Amino acid sequence: MPKNLNHNYFQDREDAARKLYEMIPGDLFLANEAIVIALSEGGVLIADYIAQQLGIQMDILLIESVMAPNNPELAIAKVSETQEMVIHGALIEAFDISKEFVYNEAKRVYDDKILSHLYKYRKGGTLQSVSNKLVLLVDECVETDFTAVVAIKSMIGKGAKNVYIATPVMDLFSYESLVQISDGIFCPYRIRDYISIEYYYENLERPAFSELERIIHRDK
Repeated sequence: MPKNLNHNYFQDREDAARKLYEMIPGDLFLANEAIVIALSEGGVLIADYIAQQLGIQMDILLIESVMAPNNPELAIAKVSETQEMVIHGALIEAFDISKEFVYNEAKRVYDDKILSHLYKYRKGGTLQSVSNKLVLLVDECVETDFTAVVAIKSMIGKGAKNVYIATPVMDLFSYESLVQISDGIFCPYRIRDYISIEYYYENLERPAFSELERIIHRDK
């Protein structure tokens, strides 16, 4: 489908970060001990801008998908570096996938991918402490609530005091779901008939690892 320029809400991630930051109540985060947590590589660039504007630290939460057997494009669960997991119950029931398979695959994904990324991004170090902090989860979009749910679960498991979500654009159904389990959502565009992230950004090049590494290690 050709892009309709009326739906290019953002030129790039920097433009999206600026527009998103305008919605965030800085006083809330400056009045409390807070941290910004990115949920993807693209989210790091947006999270970094917001963290810099607020003058607080940021980090990335590593999350990977567990894919369905014989369908490498269908995510049936998400697992985070804190070993929290969220399973898509309707999908595993529809495709008759056992929970044993999901748990075994989650362990394999954790061992093969997440541990590898821990060394890639943090030289084996752990996520910065979120205990008793206000956490702002940031991503470049929210197409489904899957990733955000496991991120919220991970933050609560690590003792976060409050968990907020900030994203430039998100699916309206996901917004209605996440607003019930988070302390608040900041999002300039909530889309009823969400298409895909590329439809809302004019330029969405994958960030270079050297740039991500520089950002993530800045606060270490």
